[in-house]
Amino acid sequence: MIESIKTVLTEQLGPFGPLLAVGILGMFLILLTLPILLKKNVDPLDKLKDQARSATLPTDKSKMLRSSSKKDKLEKYSNFLEPQDAEEFSAIKLKLVQAGYRSKNAVRTFYFIQFALGSTLLLIGIAAALFQTATGDPSTNMILLTILGPGLVGYYLPKYWITKRLQERQEQIVNGFPDSLDMMLVCVEAGQSMDQSIIRVSKEIRAGFPALADEYEMVAHEMKAGKDRVSVLRDMSERAGVADVSSFVTVLIQSATFGTSVAEALRVYAAEMRDKRVMRAEEKANTLPTKMTLATMMLTVPPLLIILIGPSIYEIAKTLSAANF
Repeated sequence: MIESIKTVLTEQLGPFGPLLAVGILGMFLILLTLPILLKKNVDPLDKLKDQARSATLPTDKSKMLRSSSKKDKLEKYSNFLEPQDAEEFSAIKLKLVQAGYRSKNAVRTFYFIQFALGSTLLLIGIAAALFQTATGDPSTNMILLTILGPGLVGYYLPKYWITKRLQERQEQIVNGFPDSLDMMLVCVEAGQSMDQSIIRVSKEIRAGFPALADEYEMVAHEMKAGKDRVSVLRDMSERAGVADVSSFVTVLIQSATFGTSVAEALRVYAAEMRDKRVMRAEEKANTLPTKMTLATMMLTVPPLLIILIGPSIYEIAKTLSAANF
């Protein structure tokens, strides 16, 4: 019976028909068993805690609406979608925060998108491989590339997106940071406090640098909530992931610790940031000739050779053809 099935699969799908059938069957079995494996049983202690919490909730509708929250649909798959290692979880969470995704379920959503996109493209690759096998006789390497290629692309595409978003956001923070320091210095010298200066700067630079404005606004909200200023500034440097912001936070912390003037510290550091921005522009300008060398050689030298040597080659070819006749 097995040999007959193998013969039918080979006739219908080609020499790799049995292998493809086993792969498809394995994928369907995995998809069928995933809900059973990911099903999260409710702990009886959690039930008791929920009952006690519901008993102590106020009866006022406004307070009940304020305290209630929509249950996350991916929560029961958290053991599968989230890393169980605390260090790995903290690293991916910090990367998502630096990329601008600050929601509580950002890590879970990221891994869900990665799993769903990879599985979907893998199934599309299997379907494409089946179509190629039915319509032609592709090689083994071509079938494996058709199956695994889309799956790998779907798996690594979210990582590439997060990395690209993080780089763009950090570049935006670096470009707008010197201007924000100048605005902050003007506000402080005008008599405003540091908290008021940060709020004003976040409003003024939002049109040009929204990522940096979000960071300043987060700092202002945390300070209003009563959080320690040193902790707020350190959290800002960690969220930004930029060396200039970390140095700025260190300057402000040292200024507050030693009791020096904040305005003087801002003036010195703002001048340093302006100098660094000019140095970055000069560095890019100095590397431009090196980058243009290859393009210049490819686009200028071949036409020049054609113009200079072309007539001579034409005359030589014409002379040789005449001599042969």
